[in-house]
Amino acid sequence: MTDKALLVIDFIKDLAHPDGKIAASARHVQEQDAITHANRALAHARAHGWLVIQVKVGFEANYHVQPKGSPMFGRAQEFGALCLGGEGCEFHPELDVQPTDLVIEKPRVSPFYGTLLEPALRTNRIEHLYLCGLSSSWAIQAAARDGHDRDYRITILEDACAAADANEHHASLRMLSRIADIIKVEQLTADAPG
Repeated sequence: MTDKALLVIDFIKDLAHPDGKIAASARHVQEQDAITHANRALAHARAHGWLVIQVKVGFEANYHVQPKGSPMFGRAQEFGALCLGGEGCEFHPELDVQPTDLVIEKPRVSPFYGTLLEPALRTNRIEHLYLCGLSSSWAIQAAARDGHDRDYRITILEDACAAADANEHHASLRMLSRIADIIKVEQLTADAPG
């Protein structure tokens, strides 16, 4: 095991698939070919012994921890979206998820909030987080900021991320470039060894 971890965030059906219940980013996922790029990053991470973490947002079927007043999550129950154990919270069918991957379920935007992410990173002596997924302007932003403030080195794989559209994606990455390295997956795989 190395000191690196790859976090693949929220590539679930409800968010990333065109048939998802709240799939505002699905078109940009396709335009970016983001899942193909994420799969290349996953192959690289596994080949180099990194900790691979698949993260998904969701709520139990009773939606007791769903923030009802949230503009982002407040109507999830009404739409039947983001229900853990339901089809919408399954990972995107094209995403390469392996049984050895650590799966973290999160109840909010940040993968650090209310999850076992931090203990998993500390236990595995991780110092460098590579991020990809949805959306560049929300969960990637939150993960990068929270990770940065916890003293992790942050690298964002820009072509393995997506947002509502290209403008939002690029604006978010411009902001994050102050606290993270922004690279393409091709740069990651060319920089072997891992």
